[in-house]
Amino acid sequence: MKIEVSSNVVSMLLGEAQAAYPSECCGILLGTGARIVEARAARNVHDAPEQHFEIDPQALVDAHRAARQGGLQVLGYYHSHPNGLARPSSTDRAQAARDGSVWAIITADRITLWRSGDAGFEALPYEVAPR
Repeated sequence: MKIEVSSNVVSMLLGEAQAAYPSECCGILLGTGARIVEARAARNVHDAPEQHFEIDPQALVDAHRAARQGGLQVLGYYHSHPNGLARPSSTDRAQAARDGSVWAIITADRITLWRSGDAGFEALPYEVAPR
């Protein structure tokens, strides 16, 4: 299944990863169906943000509440690997819920998408759509 990602989201994710360096940025991917149209930045509340991330719980609550009230759906999450590879780390694999969420992993110049499922992470192809 190919995911469509707004070009605005791609620009925002790359910019946020660069601005957060050397810490990891993180946030929430919003949209409908297989189309990601918005990325909502969240505070990384982990005690060691240079090596790990934890999305601010209030940002998660707010996004899910807005979705229940007719807003964009929470399709997944994102975080950066400031000095790593654009693929799930062993920590990502151990901590991700296997609920079918989309995960974007960002490096300095690359974004990859993954789906977390029963078998772990599966790479997702995507195309960049205007806005």
